[in-house]
Amino acid sequence: MGIELELDMSKKKVFVKDASSIGGLNTGFFGKMQRGIIELEPQEALYLIDVRNAKCLDSQSNICTFNDIATLLYDKISLAKYFAYSAWRNRGLIAKKMYLFTKKFSNMPIVLYPSKKFEKYDFSFLANFYPNDLMSVVQDDFVAKKIYEDGWFGQYGSYKNETRGTTCKLDAFETLFLQKYSGLEVHNQNREQLIKICKKRRNDFEKLNSIYEDWRLNGFILKTGFKFGTHFRVYFPGAGPFKGEKWTHSKHVLHVFAKKSKMLISEWARAIRVAHSVRKTFVLAIEGQKKRCTHVSSKTSLDFVLYHRKKDNIAKPNQDDPKYLMMALYEEQYLSAEQLAHAIEECKQIGLGLILAIVDRETSVTFYEVKRIDIPGSDFEYYELEWVQP
Repeated sequence: MGIELELDMSKKKVFVKDASSIGGLNTGFFGKMQRGIIELEPQEALYLIDVRNAKCLDSQSNICTFNDIATLLYDKISLAKYFAYSAWRNRGLIAKKMYLFTKKFSNMPIVLYPSKKFEKYDFSFLANFYPNDLMSVVQDDFVAKKIYEDGWFGQYGSYKNETRGTTCKLDAFETLFLQKYSGLEVHNQNREQLIKICKKRRNDFEKLNSIYEDWRLNGFILKTGFKFGTHFRVYFPGAGPFKGEKWTHSKHVLHVFAKKSKMLISEWARAIRVAHSVRKTFVLAIEGQKKRCTHVSSKTSLDFVLYHRKKDNIAKPNQDDPKYLMMALYEEQYLSAEQLAHAIEECKQIGLGLILAIVDRETSVTFYEVKRIDIPGSDFEYYELEWVQP
């Protein structure tokens, strides 16, 4: 005999009272048992009807279909959230409705990045700035070669062919950084004029520049991420344009998510996919994240508590701690930096990792794990986003 569910139309709730159904659902950690009756969450009821072929009846013994339940309970859960829940369950893993925790955990992953304080050059040098190109040129051959080889600033000679040319071309971020921290004099523009020109070209310039400065001051090297659909590609301290005789390839790309901006999920996920396809780690900078208050409101932006694996078995709610919290999103949905920052802050406060579940138009679900990056001395917080197969 199959699983039997009962729908209470007035309360908009689904229950299991059938004794033969209760045992199996308890073992599978479905619903909440009270006085011998299991009350199911909307996603659990839909899953049991959709995947486990459960039969649901109302008080008049009328059969209630998936659409009947989904329509009635749509104000409590969207289809995207249901498909994300279903994808996790279909992997044999357990997901429960998000609830407020009193216990704190230590499962939020933190990745330590090596840092090294930037050392300014002990000489002054000149450059000309070209406003239409947001680029400056250092003409002194000795200086041009030194800042390129020692600090990987700009491009000396031609790209990947340094023997062709004797100048060093600096982008706007490099120009402003060297002007502020290391003795560069731009003799045809002062700093205020430079910033004004750059802001006129792109209104998020100052946000990007503050992130650039933060990484460079901590010894990292940032170059354009244009080829990978991101703002920057990142190299760890000590990197140079060549490793032996081979060109040095980056292993990380960095995208800045401005606090007031929104991004279409499909575009955002595409950038992560591009990075993954070329074996690069996607790093997200959420502007101002470290300045956020530690208080999190009781209104959660997260959807499910996730239990994962332990050795060769699955984690169970009655004996194991959860590992992640899930935020489920649809391909055509917009996500703001503030929404994501709030979700991350919740995970930090609870001490669990964050899984972003992206549901596409075919109901396929892609999972991304968010890991906090620790850079000693940094003024911001950064996060690795990695495509995972749970």
